[in-house]
Amino acid sequence: MATVAEPTAVMDQTVIHPPKRLLYGPGPGQVHPRVYQAMAQPIVGHLDAYFFQISNEIQQLLRKVFGTKNEMTFLISATGSGGMETAISNFVTPGTKVASFGNGYFCDRQAEMARRHGGNVVRLEKPWGEVFSDEEAANFIHLEKPQVVTYVHAETSSGALQKGDAICKAAHEVGALVVADCVTSLGALPVEIDKTGIDIAYSCSQKGLSCPPGLAPLTVSPRALEHLKSRTTPNSSWYFDISLIADYLVHSHRYHHTASATMFYALREGLALIDEEGLEKRWERHHKAHLEFVKKVETLGLEMHVPSPANRIWNLNTVKVPQGVDDAKVRATLLKEEGIEIAGGFGPLAGKIFRVGLMGPLATSESVHHFMHCFESALRGAGYKGRIG
Repeated sequence: MATVAEPTAVMDQTVIHPPKRLLYGPGPGQVHPRVYQAMAQPIVGHLDAYFFQISNEIQQLLRKVFGTKNEMTFLISATGSGGMETAISNFVTPGTKVASFGNGYFCDRQAEMARRHGGNVVRLEKPWGEVFSDEEAANFIHLEKPQVVTYVHAETSSGALQKGDAICKAAHEVGALVVADCVTSLGALPVEIDKTGIDIAYSCSQKGLSCPPGLAPLTVSPRALEHLKSRTTPNSSWYFDISLIADYLVHSHRYHHTASATMFYALREGLALIDEEGLEKRWERHHKAHLEFVKKVETLGLEMHVPSPANRIWNLNTVKVPQGVDDAKVRATLLKEEGIEIAGGFGPLAGKIFRVGLMGPLATSESVHHFMHCFESALRGAGYKGRIG
């Protein structure tokens, strides 16, 4: 008769003990203690009046952070990729011509989702880390005359910041809608939806908003909403149908799905912290931390992957791995000895860059100083012989 091996150790089933980490990676970022405190509050039902009160407060605060007056500004119960799927699935139908600006992993994901929803995708591509000039953007859109244009504002895979003004202007000139990925940028640097002319934008809860992952803020312009109302076929995704979600969260409050009150509490508190600090002051804090980080990186003889300062994401820094250094060894040392998490590159940038986030609570001079001290030590341990000290 077969026997079942006894476990070698008794698991403590009364409590969990996650390791303490300093989250200097590309996300999730460090969570403020007040957000954790909010998450510990008693839950209410997803149709409770208090839940909708919190949801309404979130909508008001999100409009400020997005820089928009859009009524259709609310949360998708999903990660940032769910926000992307929502944006794409509602505005791309079979045969829709989609112009995709491709310069990173998440641009590629936008294009792939558009293809899966039947879109006819045309691409303008650049190496990861480069951005498109105003002239390149306008020429591409005027040439292709698409119905939908997609781009990533802050490309997490490369650290490149893509300005959207020229993209939106050209898109509107040919009658196209613009979908912008603001997953990494929202809450840490200016997004300015209305000023830029973005029609549909989505983000996430765990990066610039300094909350746990699980929610995707979304905003839809009146222009895009009119387009959505004229759609003749239903969204192939029931769960991500904007009309159904808006009916639940904005209009009738009719049941759509069981939203997490705990996560809504978290984001409401995270947005309240931003509002208390002041949005522009928060942007400036992230910008200052970024500039100090770059200065210290260059003092060590290292280089940033994105060459132009104007094209760098403030809260997600990409540093070139110096020749002869194993980036995985550096990252493993930081995690084991200091409890610091950062990320490496992937795709064409695998082994070539470090991705270092300075988000929310960690976007301070003190945090930059602490990280660079530990980073320098880990580089030395991995054999770096550059200007150290």
